[in-house]
Amino acid sequence: MPDVLKQPACTTNFLEWQSWIGMQAEIIAVGSELLTPDRIDTNSLFLTQRLNTLGIAVARKTIVGDQHDHVRDAFRCALDRVELVVSSGGLGPTLDDLTREAVAELLGRKLVLNGGVLQGIEARFRKLGRTMPEVNKRQAMVPEGAGLLENSRGTAPGLWLETAGRFIVLLPGPPHELKAMFTDKVEPRLERLAGATRLFYRELRTAGLTESEVEQRTSPIYTQYAQVQTTILAAPGEIQLHLRNWSSDRAEAERVLNEMVERITFALGENVFTTTGQPLEEIVAHELAVNHATVATAESCTGGLLAERLTRIPGSSAYFLGGVVCYSNDLKTAWADVPPEMIEAKGAVSPEVAQALAQGIRRRIGATLGIGITGIAGPSGGSPEKPVGLVYIALADANGVRDRVLRFPSDRERIRWHASQAALDMLRRYFIYARHGKPSWPAAAQS
Repeated sequence: MPDVLKQPACTTNFLEWQSWIGMQAEIIAVGSELLTPDRIDTNSLFLTQRLNTLGIAVARKTIVGDQHDHVRDAFRCALDRVELVVSSGGLGPTLDDLTREAVAELLGRKLVLNGGVLQGIEARFRKLGRTMPEVNKRQAMVPEGAGLLENSRGTAPGLWLETAGRFIVLLPGPPHELKAMFTDKVEPRLERLAGATRLFYRELRTAGLTESEVEQRTSPIYTQYAQVQTTILAAPGEIQLHLRNWSSDRAEAERVLNEMVERITFALGENVFTTTGQPLEEIVAHELAVNHATVATAESCTGGLLAERLTRIPGSSAYFLGGVVCYSNDLKTAWADVPPEMIEAKGAVSPEVAQALAQGIRRRIGATLGIGITGIAGPSGGSPEKPVGLVYIALADANGVRDRVLRFPSDRERIRWHASQAALDMLRRYFIYARHGKPSWPAAAQS
């Protein structure tokens, strides 16, 4: 092993982290643009998902700028902790693409011009009717002993390196290049290395409960399963429970997870809207489809967000008939038949107007259900009586209309999202109660 790898460990040795997990990896994203607010590292999300599927746990992710010493040290520290390092970026033709050079120096290997790679790059440029710039020769410089990973969608080949029982995978930064290369060229190699351990996973999502309520109800359950990593996460309008079981015994891992899901679902009741990680709009779409129901929307403060979410799902024309965004009071009257005297007397943000929106749009469009939303998304427009974050949502069917009042102490975009989430949850619960012959939702259902 080169001397630089024999330096003291950079941090705690992750190889001792959770002994039931097999191979562990670190992901390094190289690129100064990722340290600005202009770019987001999305490659690591894809890589984490794929590595986990192979049974490889991701112990750490690092973003490092285009500085030679910083890139070299990031790899040095990663190799001191884990068996597998996967990087993205820094393989391009420009002077700030330094991953090849930094890793070669770290491993004590020379960079050698690979004639085959160079010919491939030249051929790609000829196919595009262009002459290869001289600078692209840098992409054909390969560390001694490295395996080449063909890039079917770009000029920079990926690289596979092995050193002292560790593995390094260097991938290009453009996501369409990285994804294709990892899937086609890297996964088959890692499958042979990963061993029998695999990740088995469940994701439950709830609506209508706070994070602390979910924790209080479920901690007596999940703490009984030491072999399962349980994480509770708060997201706008929902609380998620992630259950991860690393095991080489598929049948036993699935049995444990199924048992946990059953117990947790019983504890949380109808607040659980999925046990497989689906977004709420997919659950509502399924309910509308299987019940042969249709819906129409009249939105004010959400600005069409509810309609947009309902129509994200392929085949949404079967259940979503249409909707209106009626910000102004005149359009509330013209498009959803809200009486102007009601708006004058009660105000545009009121339960009466929300109900009128729901009933009016349902009649106008001829849908099974109508949803009306009105509120104050802010940051201005609030008052002591009607503060920013106050939202009224109503749902109407042929038998009448019910409404909810909600208060969201947050910023404009989160208020809009929370309101759309609450409206979707009202639709979901409508069908739950209908199946049990109850009113569309409890009269006291407010938050």
